[in-house]
Amino acid sequence: MTESKREAFLAGERLDEVAIYLADSVVDDPATLAEYGERLEDGVLLIVPGESGRNAFSKATGKDAMAFAKEAMGEEGEIDADLTGGSCPACEGDEGQHASDERAESESNEIRVVFAFAEERNEEVGGIYAQGDVIHAYAQCVCGTAFSQRWVAGER
Repeated sequence: MTESKREAFLAGERLDEVAIYLADSVVDDPATLAEYGERLEDGVLLIVPGESGRNAFSKATGKDAMAFAKEAMGEEGEIDADLTGGSCPACEGDEGQHASDERAESESNEIRVVFAFAEERNEEVGGIYAQGDVIHAYAQCVCGTAFSQRWVAGER
């Protein structure tokens, strides 16, 4: 995958595709998965057609992509604009660690997975949707907390 494919997705130009970030700790063989996406320092980012992307997400994580999105919608957090990290709302404070998490501080607030899609501008709905195409992003931290964020494509 070229950088321009990710940039096009983030600009709202790939409305029929989804983005999936999987940390190395989530997949059995990151090298094989990297053949289909962009290899990053600690994971792989895939931009793939919607239905096959949802299926790939389910296979890699054991979770239905849309059920995961629904779960994550219950908690607002910050997801990096490049879709490869973020700040878990449950891990904020307490020196960056979730109160019930006994992991080392360096492991706290680490994003395991991100699932994202873009929705076309819709002036009738209003709000953020009237401003442009909207990126919907859903993430899960190593602490288990799932959270979401959305923004107007190309504005972050």
